[in-house]
Amino acid sequence: MFSHIMLGTDDMAASKAFYDATLAALGVAPGISDPKGRTAYRHAGGRLLLSTPINGEPACHANGGTVGFAADSPEAVEAWHAAGLAHCGTGIEEAPGPRPSPFGPLYLAYLRDPAGNKLCAAHRMAA
Repeated sequence: MFSHIMLGTDDMAASKAFYDATLAALGVAPGISDPKGRTAYRHAGGRLLLSTPINGEPACHANGGTVGFAADSPEAVEAWHAAGLAHCGTGIEEAPGPRPSPFGPLYLAYLRDPAGNKLCAAHRMAA
């Protein structure tokens, strides 16, 4: 359904360090920067891109929006969360752990990245 997700940032160095660390915990290679200063990550057919806003205005995050990353295990969720906290991310909501959902049990963790975007690492647990 999606071709990519693009997030804005005003500090590409901080955002790249954050995403290189957190996505490495999920098995993703470091981001590649292009001549325009954007950074791109590729994994399992998905793309995450970081860019300073093209219109020159400050970057802002979506109110109510969340970008979710798939994790292979609860340990990967924990590693993602720890890497984010160590690289200028902010822990939000509950501590990482299992959550019931109408779609089956999940193991979740939430962070805000250095630009304030809300992120989630999710592992779908066996019912």
